[in-house]
Amino acid sequence: MYYIGVDLGGTNIAIGLVNEDLKIVDKGSVPTKADRDAELIIKDMAELTAHILQRNQLTVDDVAYVGIASPGIANSDDGVIEYANNLPFLHFPVVKVFQKYLPIKTIYVENDANAAAVGEAIAGSAKGAKNSLMITLGTGVGGGILINGKVYSGFNHAGAELGHMIIVKDGKLCSCGRRGCFEAYCSATALIKQTEEKITECKIKSIPTLLNDEVAANNGRVSARTAFNAQKRGDPVAIELVNQYISYLACGITNLINIFQPSILSIGGGVSGEKNNLLNPLISLISREQYSRDLEHHLQTKIVIATLGNDAGIIGAACLGMQD
Repeated sequence: MYYIGVDLGGTNIAIGLVNEDLKIVDKGSVPTKADRDAELIIKDMAELTAHILQRNQLTVDDVAYVGIASPGIANSDDGVIEYANNLPFLHFPVVKVFQKYLPIKTIYVENDANAAAVGEAIAGSAKGAKNSLMITLGTGVGGGILINGKVYSGFNHAGAELGHMIIVKDGKLCSCGRRGCFEAYCSATALIKQTEEKITECKIKSIPTLLNDEVAANNGRVSARTAFNAQKRGDPVAIELVNQYISYLACGITNLINIFQPSILSIGGGVSGEKNNLLNPLISLISREQYSRDLEHHLQTKIVIATLGNDAGIIGAACLGMQD
């Protein structure tokens, strides 16, 4: 038996055929073309699924279910995407429309960050954990919470927007309209902006920094890796910048641990590629700040790097029917 995992993004629709070992057997993608009618997007999704099945000499009878991971508010009870910021979905019946083009009996739909958290809990870094939490440090700060093996998303399916808790009162303006959000300080986007500001400051004050070398080596572009690369080379400015970033991240993660006390907290997204260079100082800060710091080690949250990487959306979507 196989599972279909659909990772619906604002730019591309990625679909994977996943086997019983939760390995991707085959996958494909098509542009989302988010400026068109919602039904056409779902039609493309169904047609690509059919194409992948045909390519592997399978039929819909060989598929246990389809899982769809989507940005925004996904009503998993009714198979409806209530709202998605960069997609033309408003109370849109995704499951019914998909079935109109491809007769798959069972289809699940879930917020993409929640789906990634499910994938990590079932097939990744939090495998076997009943209570786990995942954050993703990418364009924004996404998150997913599993309690007793099930996604927690609130009474209205809009919960677990972890990036939009305040960590700095009256701080930087966030895309959500609030000031001081976790996302405004700890996303990859925020780190890039902090790096750009530091480069400008150094230029004005004539302070030498290897940040400029790293930007030049990256065709003049600042990335989320710029500060970390210069930090590894011993640049004092970059060391200060990275330490500041990690202190903000520790604040947000400590808040989450104090509220939820998950057995495992996974960190994914582009910044997580720093692995131990990020993790070790982060854990050091959190271990001093968390409410559970005096408990025995096995009773404290384990903080790890997520392992599913770019396939988190597909694998997570393919795992949606496996929640306890």
